[in-house]
Amino acid sequence: MPRLSIWLIRAALIYLLLGFTVGGLLLWHKGLPLNPALWRLLPAHMEFLLMGWIVHLVMGVAYWILPRFQTKRPLSALVWLSFCLLNGGIWLISISTFVAFAPTIQLVGRIAEVGAIMAFAVHAWPRIKPTSL
Repeated sequence: MPRLSIWLIRAALIYLLLGFTVGGLLLWHKGLPLNPALWRLLPAHMEFLLMGWIVHLVMGVAYWILPRFQTKRPLSALVWLSFCLLNGGIWLISISTFVAFAPTIQLVGRIAEVGAIMAFAVHAWPRIKPTSL
């Protein structure tokens, strides 16, 4: 398994753990109220599980499993860029409920996530070949 796939899948598992932890705190708060401000973690919970866990896992497996038609995987730097942009976007969205200028932070985070997905798509596109007719 390539090193980049290992990083992506490990990050996915870390986000799964973070998402379950925050979700557990929110569930506990529903039954036994702890602090009303705890509900501000709901966007982080959703972001950790949807973008953190699922997208990292998909990208890690896709990077590993997509066929390569050369000896090296082409454009690996784009996948590293995608990894960094995705993590930056996730954390910007997660902290946006705790800062005064939340809409700007959310916009920057979403732009980073879209950039990450586009960078990964540019990397993966040449590796997908149509079957011969």
